[in-house]
Amino acid sequence: MEPEQKGTMFANAPRSVGIDRLAIGLSGLCLVHCLASAIFVALLASAGGLLLDPMIHEVGLIFAVGLGMIALGRGIVDHGFMMPSAVGGLGLGVMAGSLGLPEGGMGTVYTIVGVAILALGHDLNRRAVI
Repeated sequence: MEPEQKGTMFANAPRSVGIDRLAIGLSGLCLVHCLASAIFVALLASAGGLLLDPMIHEVGLIFAVGLGMIALGRGIVDHGFMMPSAVGGLGLGVMAGSLGLPEGGMGTVYTIVGVAILALGHDLNRRAVI
């Protein structure tokens, strides 16, 4: 006699089937992780030359200065506070100064500090009230 089935073929299956499903799912996630990691590393290796090109830092600084002038300058007009623009300007200055430092050394640290100061200036600008 066959056991009575209640809608699925695993209705009377032992509990180990659930563990097997979990293990299969985990194996699938492992496969996706391994493939995605390999693809990501391959793309990163090929894009590394582009991302480390000094020109990208200069172009990025130009965009940062342009957006900073617009957003922080607009803040002065809208709420009248100079502090956010002063803080943001300091951040832009630190970022610009870091371009003159050697790659990979303290230049990276100064860039990160400058970006953080600039972000603080934008946050102060956003929070300013009339």
